[in-house]
Amino acid sequence: MILTKLSILNYKNIAQADLSFSPGINCFIGQNGEGKTNMLDAIYFLSMCRSSFSNIDSTTIRHDADFMMLQGQYEHEDGTPEEIYCGLKMGQKKVFRRGKKAYKRLAEHIGLIPLVVVSPSDSELISGGSEERRRFLDIVISQCDPAYIDALLRYNKALQQRNTLLKMEDAEPDPELLSLWEEAMAREGEYIYQRRVYYVEQLIPTFQQYYNSISSGAEQVGLRYISHCQRGPLLEVIQRDRHKDRAVGYSLHGIHKDDIEMTLGGYPIKREGSQGQNKSYLIALKLSQFDFLRRTVSNTTPILLLDDIFDKLDATRVEQIIRLVSGENFGQIFITDTNRDHLDQVLSHVQGEHKLFHVKGGTFTT
Repeated sequence: MILTKLSILNYKNIAQADLSFSPGINCFIGQNGEGKTNMLDAIYFLSMCRSSFSNIDSTTIRHDADFMMLQGQYEHEDGTPEEIYCGLKMGQKKVFRRGKKAYKRLAEHIGLIPLVVVSPSDSELISGGSEERRRFLDIVISQCDPAYIDALLRYNKALQQRNTLLKMEDAEPDPELLSLWEEAMAREGEYIYQRRVYYVEQLIPTFQQYYNSISSGAEQVGLRYISHCQRGPLLEVIQRDRHKDRAVGYSLHGIHKDDIEMTLGGYPIKREGSQGQNKSYLIALKLSQFDFLRRTVSNTTPILLLDDIFDKLDATRVEQIIRLVSGENFGQIFITDTNRDHLDQVLSHVQGEHKLFHVKGGTFTT
């Protein structure tokens, strides 16, 4: 999938922009806070129906404005055009349209324009809590399996209802009603678990291959998926400690507690990794995510967003990453950096089309 044109009104610090892009590499150069990342976030929004930074849509509307608008012109790999529109007014629900038709459910849009973003906030995958790592799984699986999104929604609804019952103070919760929600959690949770297991198994070989390329084989890395489903049938696991859940007022077991163990040299990377190793690990993880989507989402090459990825990397690792993303496995790429030398180095490896944009105060010039 290729983004050919993008129109923006009042998105964060971008008052207005109408840009045409290269089908190859598009670079954005500028100081921090000028709007480079906001541009990438607008592209992310059109794919994922939300900002990559917040679940609160109103935070994307520019200060002193009461609405924002995004409109993207795309081309499928067979040349078929695609137009996606998003409009959001303060205090109202956002509207997404494909062509002239509005979506009834935004979940129907996820996966149409597959996308992977690599950004400084990825550091939370290593340093943050397990919810960050579950979100990493959910974002990519949702783009290739619409049933996964629905299963997540149903699981979360059942979890919320069970937790409401567990919090009751004036009376004991109805055991039949508890069982009903537990059965729903187990049914949806088992499906989610199986999809996550498959994804992590598919990810590991490619992830290790990418890391070896970036680090020149300097270290060994690993991933291991951890879930309560591995203790036996999920319904039994959930119901086994119902009395403990009642005591604390929430559900202690289920796929909402799943995690990924990330290792470097056989030890937790959170404890062992340097800044450069952590960044190499995360970039390899995201590039393997890209490879997975490319192979699974109707054989469509995803859009790749690289936000300030070269910071804290030595020259050798920068060179290896540039060689990787300049290869034939990648399609349209959007890169931001404050360092013109990095971008010149990227473009020196590019045989096909490319564009360079200068960014200042939310304005973009070529």
